[in-house]
Amino acid sequence: MQSRFYTLTHYPDGMPDREQFALETQTLPELVDGEVRIRNHWLSVDPYMRGRMSGFRTYMAPFELGTPMEGGAIGEVIASNHPKVKVGNKVSHMGGWRDIAQLPGDSVTPLPDSDIPEQAYLGVLGMPGMTAWTGLNLIAECKPSDNVLVSAASGAVGSLAVQLAKAKGCHVVGIAGAAHKLAWLESLGVEPVSYRDRTAQELSDAIMLASPDGIDVYFENVGGICLEAALSQLNEGARIALCGMIDGYNAKTPTPGPSNLAQLIVRKAKIQGFIVADHWASYRYFLNEVTPQIAEGKLDYKETIREGLESTPDAFLELFEGANTGKMLVKLI
Repeated sequence: MQSRFYTLTHYPDGMPDREQFALETQTLPELVDGEVRIRNHWLSVDPYMRGRMSGFRTYMAPFELGTPMEGGAIGEVIASNHPKVKVGNKVSHMGGWRDIAQLPGDSVTPLPDSDIPEQAYLGVLGMPGMTAWTGLNLIAECKPSDNVLVSAASGAVGSLAVQLAKAKGCHVVGIAGAAHKLAWLESLGVEPVSYRDRTAQELSDAIMLASPDGIDVYFENVGGICLEAALSQLNEGARIALCGMIDGYNAKTPTPGPSNLAQLIVRKAKIQGFIVADHWASYRYFLNEVTPQIAEGKLDYKETIREGLESTPDAFLELFEGANTGKMLVKLI
């Protein structure tokens, strides 16, 4: 059986281009003991993958040039030499950017028996959802009385973060750009604030209007002017969960830090970066809390879907253009 997969031809300097992704084909070897073969149905593309394209180690090893790329995926087992993974099982795994994956059976996770669509385990019930839950609960220690601000609030992580904060009884402000994204946030009961065509001071003023009592928790996905604007609106003892800084992922030179970082001292605030993989032992607690809310329709989530393996690089690049509302996915079948 043959597998089609993407490799990197070179490491990008700045914004990646479509030509650096090469679609290749290989004939898969026979399964050895403990291996499984999976026909992928859904692929995930995520901003963190840009860091793996830099040629040096961050919190994950870089992609190796000329070898199959990796990423989250959902698929069906079509062959197995593993005693606990059966043909027909639906599983999640990291053998993405390809149509057929051949992996150690111990590295795949069977999906729960649920009526929830399988691709949700790449988004709202997968790594992005777990990231939102972790940042709010374990890092920022969000409380019902908090005023919460979330940047990239219509994205895969931010859109769940705002809803989890609303479910706690918080006053929530969400930063986004496009009009339809702002309208979606408003429909969720979130105060929408646009960052488009605004300076940091103008964005700060808009945040103040949306949350006159200041900000107690800031869930940061963007950096740049969003971070500078948020710092000016912090309350004493505020907590910042630093999840991502997508504004600088494709910068060719280091981006300057916020000019008002001293606000952390003045407000006696805390800022903490986190990597969700370090907190995966709590995944079952996340599922226990969020799965029933999804099943009962209490949490809304959106997906932006591109069709076909060939669309995977384009779907990834679109993340940096703000083309997605909710989770960006590639559908193969």
